[in-house]
Amino acid sequence: MTDAPIERERDPLRATRWSPRVRWRLMPWWAKVVLVYAAARAVTTVFVLALASVQEANAWTGARPGYFEYANLWDARWYQVILLRGYPSELPLTDAGQVAENAWAFLPVYPALVGVVMWFGVPWNVASVIIAVAAGLGAALVFHRLMSRFLEPDRALFAVLLFCVAPVAPIMQFGYAESLGFLWLALALLLLVDRRYGWLVPVIAVWSFTRPGALAFALTLVLHWGWRWLRREREGFPMRERVLVASVAVFAGLAGLAWPAIVWTVTGDLRGYTDTELAWRSAYIGYHELVPFTGWFQSGDWWLGQPLGTIAVVAVVVAFALAVASPAVRRLGVDIRLWTVSYALYLLAVFFPQSSTFRILAPMFPLLGALALPRARWYRWGVVVAFLAMQIGWLLICWGIDGRDWTPP
Repeated sequence: MTDAPIERERDPLRATRWSPRVRWRLMPWWAKVVLVYAAARAVTTVFVLALASVQEANAWTGARPGYFEYANLWDARWYQVILLRGYPSELPLTDAGQVAENAWAFLPVYPALVGVVMWFGVPWNVASVIIAVAAGLGAALVFHRLMSRFLEPDRALFAVLLFCVAPVAPIMQFGYAESLGFLWLALALLLLVDRRYGWLVPVIAVWSFTRPGALAFALTLVLHWGWRWLRREREGFPMRERVLVASVAVFAGLAGLAWPAIVWTVTGDLRGYTDTELAWRSAYIGYHELVPFTGWFQSGDWWLGQPLGTIAVVAVVVAFALAVASPAVRRLGVDIRLWTVSYALYLLAVFFPQSSTFRILAPMFPLLGALALPRARWYRWGVVVAFLAMQIGWLLICWGIDGRDWTPP
């Protein structure tokens, strides 16, 4: 007779214990990341399907294509060409005798992995998305571990949420290699922060044939070596680690140059890779030789004219320097800042800003940790809503095709 009242008194405790909020708190970190990533990809899928429903017929698809067909526009087709036909032994030329756009601009790891999935009978359009989404999830998981080295659990998870809903996050569910690049970069930074230098070798080796970035990471390692040497009296820097870091830095530099060397070997053209990359900017400024640190100023002149173009580039550089020196970014540790500076210098040296700029800037995603610091609910919701709005804008500007589009992602 006394059991029922006691049971009724326990019911509220049981209800509280199994409430959604408590379940969320008890969930392991990796499960939270998986749920955040899945929810973000679901929201992006809604955006993409809405855009596909009004897409007219184009060079790649018919009108109102399905999701997987629509996810393989633009450069996704170059990866498919690589898998089906390989790389050309002779560089294609324009009527004027200049190197034309060709498959050598794209690295082989991503299409090779898609080919593995296709071996099981999965068509390209689906397999390419499977690899991209899976790699994006891996990147989110590793990014959480990286942020956990510097931030409290709630802030680390919010940084992952920002990564998953970032303006260019749709690229992680399209037929592009960016997701794999994010994964290798996050792994490399985590290993660098944890000073597990030897494991960087296989990561850099695969990364250098997935997406450009190994040369920038070589500079990061050089700067890391200098930083540790300057602080050797306080933190120690054993001779073994000095030699190891220097060796990995050299390896990263050679890995970053390996693809241009392969292009030279196969085609017989020493500048085959750089000329191929320059073909993509010819639609804006015509054909020019690659002169380091001029692309941004050429772009500023093309977009804004002079002197506003030069002023804008200088302003961007100054704003970037101030951001990297800010207390919020310093909270993320020296190695993330060294990577950010190295990659920025790399882009300043070789990149021509155009419609792909936001995608090319995406490897700076570790800076999202700085935006994750404030805990105010209104701030966090506001940033997420703003990112989703910019995601829609990026899709409208860069992904949809209107028949005369010159703004590929």
